[in-house]
Amino acid sequence: MAKPLLKIQRYFRRKPVRFFSLILLYLTAGSLVFLHSGFVGDSSSGGRGGRDSVVASGSSASDTRGLSIMSRVFKETRRSGRRYGPPWMKKRLEGEAVRRGGDYTSNWNRALKGRNAKDMDDGRAKYIGCYVDDTQKRALRGVSFFDYKKMTVFRCQDNCAERGYMYAGLEFGAECYCGHKIQAPNASESECNMECKGEKSNQCGGANRLSIYRLELSQESARRYGSAIFKGCFHRPENVTLALPVSAVIQNMSVDKCVDMCTEKDKSLAVLAGDRCLCGFPTHLFSLHELEDEGMCLHRCHGEEFESCGNDEYFVVYQTQVQDNRCMDRHFLSTRAKQLVALASFPGAGNTWARHLIELATGFYSGSYYFDGSLYNKGFKGERDHWRSGRTICIKTHESGRKEIEAFDSSILMIRNPYKALMAEFNRKYGGHIGFASQAHWRGKEWPEFVKNYAPWWASHTLDWLTYGKNVHVVHFEDLKRDLFTQLKGMVQFLGLKVSEDRLLCVEGQKDGNFKRSGLRKLEYDPYSPEMRASINELIKTVNAALKKRNMSGVPEEYLPR
Repeated sequence: MAKPLLKIQRYFRRKPVRFFSLILLYLTAGSLVFLHSGFVGDSSSGGRGGRDSVVASGSSASDTRGLSIMSRVFKETRRSGRRYGPPWMKKRLEGEAVRRGGDYTSNWNRALKGRNAKDMDDGRAKYIGCYVDDTQKRALRGVSFFDYKKMTVFRCQDNCAERGYMYAGLEFGAECYCGHKIQAPNASESECNMECKGEKSNQCGGANRLSIYRLELSQESARRYGSAIFKGCFHRPENVTLALPVSAVIQNMSVDKCVDMCTEKDKSLAVLAGDRCLCGFPTHLFSLHELEDEGMCLHRCHGEEFESCGNDEYFVVYQTQVQDNRCMDRHFLSTRAKQLVALASFPGAGNTWARHLIELATGFYSGSYYFDGSLYNKGFKGERDHWRSGRTICIKTHESGRKEIEAFDSSILMIRNPYKALMAEFNRKYGGHIGFASQAHWRGKEWPEFVKNYAPWWASHTLDWLTYGKNVHVVHFEDLKRDLFTQLKGMVQFLGLKVSEDRLLCVEGQKDGNFKRSGLRKLEYDPYSPEMRASINELIKTVNAALKKRNMSGVPEEYLPR
């Protein structure tokens, strides 16, 4: 035994041989690491591809069922960016993996494993039965979606609720159909026997059979009518011809007919006035700022007895899917900005939404103290610029602390109700920009730990900016949501730019952007314990007092404990 060991020892004493042996071991180890990362990448790409394979189409889309199986995998170029978090957590955060979107439906499904969707009536949707479906004459005649890898009941419900439909139906284990009314007879429950592709515990219809759910929509989603958004009832403008230049009399008038006509005419507003349909864009002549009582517009449409078509004096207004291009052009500043303006907020306080609004209202890109590839890919082109480049109108930041704040010459400080902001940031952290944290995360140790660390930062972030900021313009998220036109106008003026009223009216029609969560999926319980609420309420009082001390309006009333 000693002789072989002695030979090995002599072998490695030879320097050239030892050197090349170590090189060989190093390359072997590197190859194994590379192969392992390749397998991990393949599995994650497959998940993402499953999500991207969802296809939106009209009622005839089922005829191309085979094409839907194809999926696209989008690869993003990513670079490491600055991480933000409470100052005392920065070291801990540096060690965490950065989570950038992805498909989180599986987390939601795991939390609900063992619970059959048919047996659940949790305020989101109610199962109403199995129905016959015909490829030539659909039971649900709204939009449809297909995912032959990961279709689930809740994904279908979310898709339909997002577009304001009353019903969501699943067929063939992988197909989702939406509609406002069911136009087919019942079928036997035994015929809806196909498992969902994304969750084996639930049935997703059958061959030419739909498992249909009635959706309990949020108030905002309920204001939609298929692809059109209900804007309200408005009094006839003084100069109708100038305000709404396109008009026509339609026999058997219905909302669909007027919306279709205005969509074909490339107008963003479809206006029903009895048997007349008018089309146009929001302008100072017809700004949609003076809502009337909806009862003034309750005049039945001749072509659809359950719809209101208004009359000669009171118009029913819908927003079509036509994009109002008056506020869509954006570019970098032509000359380097003399001052750096921060768009500062606690995470989850609506910073990305505010950036979207500012870019549309000003026509200039906004920058960021960080880099987020998903935001860049969604159109925030200033995301790649260094934050000191001077080419952007303002710079997103979640930083706090004197040194970081004093790097800016002025700032717009966004503040949001901490109860809402904490939940929004928790959803983003565990579910991506428009996803949701799973029930397992909410009920696990992650949520209490998150509130413990982030709630004090909500207060210290605002206090730091009020203390060290050189010129601070405070905007409350709730006020911006409630009165977008006035609040956004003030933000544009603070940035030193001329306000275009038509551009602001255009922004109102495009206000949601690409980062808005569906209103369907809500928690079934209050995640805040009495101890959490007591602590957060004290923090709210502290921030409120600091604002008033600086002769600013305090926090909105809904923040304050009752």
